[in-house]
Amino acid sequence: MATTPQQPDAGRMGTARQRNTSAPSARSLLLTILGEFVHTRSGSIWTGTLVSALATLGVEEKSARQALSRTAADGLLSSERHGRKVMWTLTEAGAQLLQEGTERIYGFMRRPHAWDGRWLVLTVGVPESQRRLRHRLRTRLTWLGMGSPTPGLWVVPEPAKRDAVAAVLAELGLTARAFAWIGESAQVGEPAKLIAAAWDLDDVEKRYLTFIDQFEGVHAPTDHEAFVNQVHLIHEWRSFPFLDPDLPAELLRHDWPGPRAAATFHTQRDRWHRRAQAEWDRMESQAATRN
Repeated sequence: MATTPQQPDAGRMGTARQRNTSAPSARSLLLTILGEFVHTRSGSIWTGTLVSALATLGVEEKSARQALSRTAADGLLSSERHGRKVMWTLTEAGAQLLQEGTERIYGFMRRPHAWDGRWLVLTVGVPESQRRLRHRLRTRLTWLGMGSPTPGLWVVPEPAKRDAVAAVLAELGLTARAFAWIGESAQVGEPAKLIAAAWDLDDVEKRYLTFIDQFEGVHAPTDHEAFVNQVHLIHEWRSFPFLDPDLPAELLRHDWPGPRAAATFHTQRDRWHRRAQAEWDRMESQAATRN
């Protein structure tokens, strides 16, 4: 059950504390910025704005420009020169990717869902030699919340995802190699063991507790700190839809910290959003007037 954020003490004011052992990559931060501040607006932005925004997050200019080039090479951005300046615009593929990500990130764990006791089970075989295809399949099914307790077998206690699973299989050309069905447990074996084999919930729980400790109750006195905090907040939160299948309460063995973490995410994002956007407007205005 979600709890009310604690009032911050002196050590919890300002920029949210970074507790990760490794800093996020420039490209990963760029995608977060594009999704939160560019896709939601015109879809276009100056190089200077993005370089300035990444600089506030500790990314050097060379790394920022490399991240832009790599993102463009992946077909997510296109560029157009205006004199000495360059305007970047989201491609159709880039806009679609960010839209899907936004819906998943902001909709994840937003509403409790009842469980009717049924599972969606999928078997699909991809040879070891087709590693790229195996990786794409795993990425897409994991994004849908499915877990794999044994090679070639995928499960999720949410039958409503069957159409989304069928779409993934069709897109990857794997429909003929797959078989899926929906049904209740036959009461053979222990569900806890299946869940432990399909998802690393111990690790997910630790990540949730770290997220809560990092962001809950943190205040940002300035627009600059609100921007930095919001980017880090979204960047950290966006990994959870890949990690947590959002299992029904009936399948969780104790008070799960996911809802509290979700409450922290939405509360802090709402708290920082207006001033983060103001800081973004300031950086955009500076870049537009710079020669």
